[in-house]
Amino acid sequence: MKCSEFIQILKQQADESYACSWDNVGLLVGSSEKEIHKIYIALDASDEAIAEAIAERADLLLTHHPLIFQGMKRITEQDFIGRRVIALIRADISYYAMHTNFDVMGMADLASDRIHLKHRKPLEVTCVEDGTAFGIGRVGELENKMKLSECCTLIKSAFDLKHVKVFGNLQSIVKRAAICPGAGKSNVAHALEAGAQVYITGDIDHHTGIDAAACGMAVIDAGHYGIEHIFISYMSEYIQKNVPGLTVVRQDRMEPFQIV
Repeated sequence: MKCSEFIQILKQQADESYACSWDNVGLLVGSSEKEIHKIYIALDASDEAIAEAIAERADLLLTHHPLIFQGMKRITEQDFIGRRVIALIRADISYYAMHTNFDVMGMADLASDRIHLKHRKPLEVTCVEDGTAFGIGRVGELENKMKLSECCTLIKSAFDLKHVKVFGNLQSIVKRAAICPGAGKSNVAHALEAGAQVYITGDIDHHTGIDAAACGMAVIDAGHYGIEHIFISYMSEYIQKNVPGLTVVRQDRMEPFQIV
């Protein structure tokens, strides 16, 4: 099928209109008229992901995080983004990103499902349609009251993690929880306002973490990649279900850092 036809199927899951105004989603490199037979899925359009997509002879690279966020005045090999764009064009690989539109229409509920979050609603409302609120993150109730330490165990199991970073008293009891996959610093205030006893997210810095704990809300930092890697498996299954004729290749689980 043509790239434009495939994009319409992606839009049925998370239309580009749900993306935040500052974001850059959609077809970012390549032709919408290209014939698509093989898809390569990764979280980021990293050098490794692009090299693997080329090696696999993929026709389209699909990622969560956009390679191009802001305007580019030049595309050259002296710039790492330029090098990646050039590599994609040379290999005739179209490139599509589903970022905050997927956060709103997929990621938050996928993550909430993994921790069995009940009575959930958007943490940060980004739009309302026909009386229904849509937005980033979710806030709701865990299935049972539990110690913060037990909640950490739940998160590690749900997202297949070896470790998490925690701010708060591990013996405190939590039930009302908020979750925001990715970088959640900007939504700490929303989680506090919603009465969350624990906030599960990524990329929390020292001061944000201790300040949240001082306000009575524990924070579990499961990592940016730690939660959002679920994009890869979900989109692979979504494409195989909706376009069974396409070949889908997933990037292997690849933490972007090491702890030594």
